[in-house]
Amino acid sequence: MVGTRGALAGPRVLLRRLREVMAEPIGAQERLDKIVRIIAANMVAEVCSVYVLRADGVLELYATEGLNSISVHRATLTVGRGLVGLIASEARPLNLPDAQSHPAFAYLPETGEEIYHSFLGVPILRAGRTLGVLVVQNRSYRNYTEEEIEALQTTAMVLAEMVAAGEIEDLAAPGADLDLNHPVHIKGAAFSEGIALGHVVLHEPRVVVTQLIAEDTEHELKRLDAAMAGLQLSVDDLLARGAAAGTGEHREILEAYRMFAQDRGWTRRLREAIENGLTAEAAVEKVQSDTRARMSRQTDPFLRDRLHDFEDLGNRLLRELIGRPHGPYAADMPEDAIIVARNMGAAELLDYDRDRVRGLVLEDAGPTSHVTIVAKALGIAAVGQTQDVVALAEAGDPIIVDGELGEVHLRPPADIETAYADRVRFRARKQEQYRKLKDEPAVTQDGVGVSLQMNAGLIMDLPRLEESGAAGIGLFRTELQFMISSAFPKQSEQQAFYAQVIEAAGDKPVIFRSLDVGGDKVLPYLRSQKEENPAMGWRAIRLGLDRPALLRTQLRSLLRASVGRELRLMFPMVTEVSEFERAKAILTREQAHLERHGHGVPTRVMLGAMLEVPALLWQLDELLSAVDFLSVGSNDLMQFMMASDRGNTRLAGRYDPLSPAFLRALRKVADKAKAYGKPVSVCGEISGKPLEAMALLGIGYRSLSMASAAIGPVKSMIRAMELAPLEARLKELVDQGSSASDVRTELRAWAAAHNIPV
Repeated sequence: MVGTRGALAGPRVLLRRLREVMAEPIGAQERLDKIVRIIAANMVAEVCSVYVLRADGVLELYATEGLNSISVHRATLTVGRGLVGLIASEARPLNLPDAQSHPAFAYLPETGEEIYHSFLGVPILRAGRTLGVLVVQNRSYRNYTEEEIEALQTTAMVLAEMVAAGEIEDLAAPGADLDLNHPVHIKGAAFSEGIALGHVVLHEPRVVVTQLIAEDTEHELKRLDAAMAGLQLSVDDLLARGAAAGTGEHREILEAYRMFAQDRGWTRRLREAIENGLTAEAAVEKVQSDTRARMSRQTDPFLRDRLHDFEDLGNRLLRELIGRPHGPYAADMPEDAIIVARNMGAAELLDYDRDRVRGLVLEDAGPTSHVTIVAKALGIAAVGQTQDVVALAEAGDPIIVDGELGEVHLRPPADIETAYADRVRFRARKQEQYRKLKDEPAVTQDGVGVSLQMNAGLIMDLPRLEESGAAGIGLFRTELQFMISSAFPKQSEQQAFYAQVIEAAGDKPVIFRSLDVGGDKVLPYLRSQKEENPAMGWRAIRLGLDRPALLRTQLRSLLRASVGRELRLMFPMVTEVSEFERAKAILTREQAHLERHGHGVPTRVMLGAMLEVPALLWQLDELLSAVDFLSVGSNDLMQFMMASDRGNTRLAGRYDPLSPAFLRALRKVADKAKAYGKPVSVCGEISGKPLEAMALLGIGYRSLSMASAAIGPVKSMIRAMELAPLEARLKELVDQGSSASDVRTELRAWAAAHNIPV
């Protein structure tokens, strides 16, 4: 057995020898053969074998020292079969004194391995992906030491880079392509309609480690110490400022970063990897890859979230080492960019060149998260809940985003590309049909008119008001201007912005929503405290009433921008009618102040409230007596009614807005508003889905606000339907306590039977 001293010295010697082999001008097979001989000699092993994972899920023996040479490129095991297959499936080392007694052992007679007993195998990992398995064996019964396991894992990194660089692709037999650039189909959740064909842009580009083997171990340790110090300072600085910065991390995440950055176990593993002969960058990549492979197989959501923290922390440390600042990098962004990210904030999406972004793919985030809402507003096809897409994708990979079916095709084959190109052309023809409807009224077959308005929040949204044929802007999210600014917008800037919006809308009405920040909509320049439940925390009207200077500035800007015009304004997250009354009083004082000082004011001010908090359902009489109009924010109302965090991907599709309980609540609001003669609309995401919009009409709503791209499909549905029979059928479904799936199924059947496009 190799002694401890030999094992400690071995990795550096081994890496030097491997570096020499990698530099030799020889073929790929000869290089692999030399590598296994060197590893076997260094580890005093009688066998060393390299198995490479193919695209069909088969591990093929690519090189061996000790087994029968005739078995090279002939011996194969599927992932999960045999000891090698077990290592590939679990992505962790396997150390056995008697391999043949293990229940997973699979005998391959062509290899001649029956005379060997001890077995050590490690996965060949790159960015958490298993590319193959590296094995050493001996005839004697023995356990390999921790130092030997570490040495073999370090060596596997060199092989991973060799495989990833495509150096051994020519050795693959026809039809046995490597598991590197094979097509990947991922089924996720449709977040924003549309189909996008383009190329991957990683929101957090990976640092590609090209120099693996250290020239000077002491120098690399010093570089690591300096980078760790810089990392800890940067995280401490972000925490001291109490807000997100650069990539938009929230304080809770930064607290976890600081905890991990100061973790001695993590630092010790990094130092050990360097002492075994790796550069500081390669050490980070190795520890990160080992952690990723181990934790990504955890079913505990808390542990999987911690994996994301480790990922981001490792990436930050790599950037500290190479002197690159943090944040998204898209200087060389292609014309057909598809942004791929674990998650991101709405402001981060807006940082990109929107003329080049065609699609968005997210591992996390829910269909009603704010980045999703912004993607819809921008007309960007988006798919979420795409497991492991960041690890599977490489910058520049061709990719297709299907925002209708919720699917992603990474490195698609030619026939898939052709099929989607045809779908894009078909969709374009369909959109042309919708454009022809833009000047047609949204009236049902039995003469019921519906007001279809659009949601907006940016100047770039405004041309779509005319293009879509919307009757007006039913929700203008004023916070987006704040989210894309580096400092709190001055009154003059806000006033100019609102005036531009009103001017662009012309004779069509605009309903502004007062500043709705807090929760998951963080302003980098606004101090906030950590909250356990930010969605139910200090946000929206609560923040405005507690910081009246912020609210007064915005209200004064809106009043001055609306001189000679009608101003329509609603307050978000109202929980008690008294909150609306307090906000109204502030606006009244601001209007009186302007009049006293000779400034012009709007010809009329219409004030409304957003119904998002269930408590208002029991205050409807008082509320409707106080407001001029009401708007149902179905996204928040749904999450609060169902106690289901809209940003939690595990709950994103658990509850259906067509639930009879939810529809009953919405119907109650519509009925009360009608009784009080007050306009009421729905401006949540359900308004823009034809089937859900059909249900809203059936329970009494006649005004809907949605993303501009949804107006055509919803108008097409309205013009094809007869409303009275639907109202009667929907009343039966809602009152008899049907399940949400029953309601959805019945409505689909109804639409199909009456030729209504949904």
